[in-house]
Amino acid sequence: MDRRLLDILVCPVCKSKLRYDAEANELICTVDRLAYPIKDDIPLMLESAARELAGTPSENVPATLVSQPRAGVSQ
Repeated sequence: MDRRLLDILVCPVCKSKLRYDAEANELICTVDRLAYPIKDDIPLMLESAARELAGTPSENVPATLVSQPRAGVSQ
């Protein structure tokens, strides 16, 4: 996957950055939990072509993106 292309592509649903999964040959949106396939080096950026990722949203979102309570702030 061309790094320049990856830098400009975003999720068509939520406009978030995508993560490239080389092993599965997919672009992953951790926000919407969707995996967009890459066929013949062409990303299929259609919601209808994406597959839903299993698990809860927090399992697929990096820990740095999960909302954490701030120190000294009560909820």
